[in-house]
Amino acid sequence: MSVSMRPPPAGSRSPAGGLADRYGRRATDMRLSLTDKCNLRCTYCMPEEGLAWLSKNQIMTADEIVRLVGIGVDFLGIRELRLTGGEPLVRRDLVEILVRLRHNHPELPISMTTNGIGLAKKARALKDAGLSRINVSLDSLHAETFRALTRRPFLDQVLAGVTEAARVQIGLVKVNAVLMRGINDHEAVHLLSWAVASGFELRFIEQMPLDADHGWTRENMITAAEIRVRLEESFLLTPDLRQRDGAPAERWQVRAKDAPDVVLGTVGIIASVTEPFCSDCKRTRVTAEGKIMSCLFSREETDLLGLFRTGATDTDIAQRWSEAMWLKPKAHGMDHTGLGGVDFVQSDRSMSAIGG
Repeated sequence: MSVSMRPPPAGSRSPAGGLADRYGRRATDMRLSLTDKCNLRCTYCMPEEGLAWLSKNQIMTADEIVRLVGIGVDFLGIRELRLTGGEPLVRRDLVEILVRLRHNHPELPISMTTNGIGLAKKARALKDAGLSRINVSLDSLHAETFRALTRRPFLDQVLAGVTEAARVQIGLVKVNAVLMRGINDHEAVHLLSWAVASGFELRFIEQMPLDADHGWTRENMITAAEIRVRLEESFLLTPDLRQRDGAPAERWQVRAKDAPDVVLGTVGIIASVTEPFCSDCKRTRVTAEGKIMSCLFSREETDLLGLFRTGATDTDIAQRWSEAMWLKPKAHGMDHTGLGGVDFVQSDRSMSAIGG
């Protein structure tokens, strides 16, 4: 594995400065992976046979997760938490973790990204435990296309999960979709029509080079510009004037062409590759095995779990975390010419192993 595990220079940063970097950014949004395991095999993420999963003792325990979030909030200025995976719903102690996080941080916005499988059965418990918002990944509304993309026949379960999340009112339900050329790219309008009719906020995400097979190419990616063109064939899109404030999605108000005064809903487009927003990034990422990644595309990692298990204090952990984020790169490098950008080298990790 080519990912560097070199620790940052000891004492090079003070945790009192929070998670600032050399380019004036400060991370306040924590993305925390609960597991690398997933019950789908999406073509843009992992091979059909799956990956070599981490063992139970390699991933953070509930106690370690609760402690780490506390350090982030109390020492380093974390103001928002998103739980990710893999698939977070496969953790049996997910609700317990949520209950403890909410008890310790009553005002902290806590969201979760999920593929929705099993969500219908757990939505009420997640809501009661303190989940603020939920994002459900759904790339197709057609069973055969869903199966082709995910290699699993679970579309009905995902739709049931989205519906139940909305029914129990886990905040604004967002739906994430990746369009794949020649597979589901013709569904852009259909997905948006369904989302606005159902009261969901749809977010299209450019396919990113985070697949375990390393089969991503810029030529095969459906770009944000293409997505807008396809949507504008049926809808009128006008800029959403709400401040973006570091959010990855550029939002658009959706209006019918024959009734432009009526806002049907909102759609977001996350253009990490073609319209990067690195200069305003506020995210810090922690993998399921407790490693800090200052950027989703980083090849540098800083181990915090090892410190946890060798008696480090909260101040020690905060210090190392702060040092890791100080070295955050200016940009991921994909916005240059060429296949992936002259400064960009794809990570050895897939999205499932990193945590979205």
